[in-house]
Amino acid sequence: MSYFDESLSREIILDHYQNPRGKTIPQGYKTVTLKNVSCGDIVSVGALCDQEIIKDIRHEGTGCSICCASASMMCELLKDKSYSQALEIAQEFSKMMTRQEYDCEILGDACALEGINKLLPRIKCATLAWSAAKELLTGEQKADG
Repeated sequence: MSYFDESLSREIILDHYQNPRGKTIPQGYKTVTLKNVSCGDIVSVGALCDQEIIKDIRHEGTGCSICCASASMMCELLKDKSYSQALEIAQEFSKMMTRQEYDCEILGDACALEGINKLLPRIKCATLAWSAAKELLTGEQKADG
C-alpha cells in the first residue's frame, strides 16, 4: 500500500536532500561509517546518547539523493528516542524496504521512500544510514557491501 502519491514522495525526498536535517557530526559523538560499494555512497552516523536515550543523531557523507534524504529522515525520527524505540522504528523501515507490512505512522516522512523497495539496486542506498544507526546502537558490526 502506498501512503504518499508519487509527486508528494518526490517533493518530500527532494526537501530532505536539499535541506538535510541533522547534517554534520560534532566531535565527541559515537560514530559508525558505512559504504555502499556498489554505487559509492558513504555515510557516517553519529549519536550523542545518555542512558540509552539518543539525545542527538546526525549524519554526513556523500551519496545519491535517496541515501542523503533517507539519512535526514532517519535523524528526524530517531532524535530523543530510546534505543528500543529507535530500533523499532528502524525495523519498521526495514519492513517497508522488504515489502512487508509496516506501520507508516511510525515512519512519518520516511514513508515517502516506499517506492524504492521496487528498485533493488536503490534499496541499499535507502537503508545505508539506517544500517549504520543500528550498528551504532547495538554494537553489531556488519561487513560493507
